[in-house]
Amino acid sequence: MTKLSNVKGRITYISSHAKQENLYAVYETTERKFWRELAKCNQEEFAKSGTEGKCIEARELIIALPESFTEYQPDRLLQLFTNHFKQNYGTECIAALHHNKRKTNYHIHLIFAERKLLDEPIIKIASRNMFYDENGKHVRTKKEILGEDGEIREGCSIVKKGEVYEKKLFTAKDERFKSNSFLDEVKHSYTDLINIYVQDEKKKLQVFERGSVYLATKKIGKNNPKAQEIEADNQKRREWNRAVDMALISGVPEPKIMEVKRKEITEPIRESIARRGNRPRLFSRVVTVAVEALEFLIASVLFKKPREEPKQTEQTEAEHPEHVAENSTAAVKTTKEEKAEPEQPKMTRLASKYPKLFKVNKELEDQNGAIQQKQKQLSAKKKELSEVMGWFKGRKKKELQKEIDELKSQIRDMKDYLPRIVQKIGYRSVQEFLKDFKASQTEYSQYRTAIEKWKKETGKEPVAHGIRAKLAEKKQEIQNEQKNKQRTRSQNKDRGAR
Repeated sequence: MTKLSNVKGRITYISSHAKQENLYAVYETTERKFWRELAKCNQEEFAKSGTEGKCIEARELIIALPESFTEYQPDRLLQLFTNHFKQNYGTECIAALHHNKRKTNYHIHLIFAERKLLDEPIIKIASRNMFYDENGKHVRTKKEILGEDGEIREGCSIVKKGEVYEKKLFTAKDERFKSNSFLDEVKHSYTDLINIYVQDEKKKLQVFERGSVYLATKKIGKNNPKAQEIEADNQKRREWNRAVDMALISGVPEPKIMEVKRKEITEPIRESIARRGNRPRLFSRVVTVAVEALEFLIASVLFKKPREEPKQTEQTEAEHPEHVAENSTAAVKTTKEEKAEPEQPKMTRLASKYPKLFKVNKELEDQNGAIQQKQKQLSAKKKELSEVMGWFKGRKKKELQKEIDELKSQIRDMKDYLPRIVQKIGYRSVQEFLKDFKASQTEYSQYRTAIEKWKKETGKEPVAHGIRAKLAEKKQEIQNEQKNKQRTRSQNKDRGAR
C-alpha cells in the first residue's frame, strides 16, 4: 500500500494506454470529478492543520495475481476485485489491470478514497463580508488583512456577503486505513478471494502471518541480479522453518520458539543494521546460531518428556470411530431442561475430525522420531571424523565426510517431508495443523466424558450419528429386505411343491 499526494496524476498514469504498455482494463466505481473534489478537500484540510510534509489525497493497493488469471476475462476480473473492496469498506475506488513489460507480473492497481461523500453536503453562506489572512485563518475586521499601504496583503482574501465561504462534501478520513491491521486484513481478504479461483490446489496462496514462528522466504523475480543472494538467504530461512516444525512436533511451546527467534534472530539483526547497515552474510551466521539454539531446546524438551505409551482408549477411539458424528455441527452439550430422559450428547464437527487428525499426528511424530535418530547418527559420525588424526588417514576422512554429507541430505529431505504430511489433508503448515489437532482432541475428550455420563444416567448405549451411521443403517435395511424376499421366495416354492 502506498500514499498518494497527487491522486489525479496517479489515476491518469495507471489508466492511460499511452503511459502503460500492457493495460488490459480500467474500472471505476464513481465519476472522475469525485477525485478532483476529494483532492481539493484533502488539500484544504491539510492546509488548515498546519502539518508539515505532503498531503495524502488517497491510497493505493497493488494486488499481485497468479499468472493463471490471464485466462479470465480482464474486465470481469477487475470488476470483481474492485467491488470486493468497495463492498467491504464502503469507499469509492478506481482500478487498472496491468502486466509489467516482460509480462511476468500480472497485477491490479487499486486506488481508494479515505473519505466518503456526505449524504447531504454542508454549504455555508456568508451573512456578511468575511476576511481571511495568508494562512486561510478567519479574522474579524478588514484592517487585519491590510498592509502598510492600505491595500489587501498578498495571500489574504475576502468572501463577500451571500457567497459560499465553506463547502463540506466529505466525511473525515477513516483512521483504520492508517493501521497495520488494515493491511493485514486486506491481504487475508484478497488471498481468500484469489484462492477461490485458483484451479490447482498446490498453487493456492498463503498470507505470511506477522509475528509467526516461521521466517518468510523472499520471492525471486525473473532476471533478478540478486537471485543467487536471495536464494542463499531463503535456504537459511527454510533451515529455520524446518527446525520450527520439529520443535512444534516435539512439544516445544510456541512462546519458547518465539523467544529464541527474538533473541537469536530479530534483535541481533536489528542491532547490526542500526550499527553497520544491511549485511546479507551476517544473516546466514545469525540463523545458523538460532537453529542450533532451537535444536538444543528440542533436545532438552525431549529429555524431560516422560516416555508414555498412548492411552489405549485414544487408540481404540481413533481406530474405531463408530460414534463419530461427522455431520453434526451442534456443540457438545447435555440438555438443561428438566426431562424424564436426558438427550444424547452430540459431537462437534472439529471433534469428529479427531480420529483422522490423530493418525496424521502419529505420522508426524514417527517422522520426527526418525529424524532424531538420523541426527544422532550424524553427531556420531562427526565425532568419529574429529578423532581421526594423522597424515595417512586421508582416505578414512573422505569416507566419513561422504557419509556425513549423505546423512545431512537425508535429514534435510526428511524435514522437508514434515509439512507435506499435513498439506495432504489441506493444512498449510505444521503449526496450523497442530492447533486444530489439539482443539479437536479437547473437544473429543469432552464428548467422550459427556457420553459416559449420559450412559450412566440412562443405562442406554449411544446411537451412532452422521453419514457413516446412516450408510450402515441403510445397508442393514437393504440386507434385511433381501433376506425377507429370499424367505418369501423359498416359502412360495415349498407351497408349490406340496
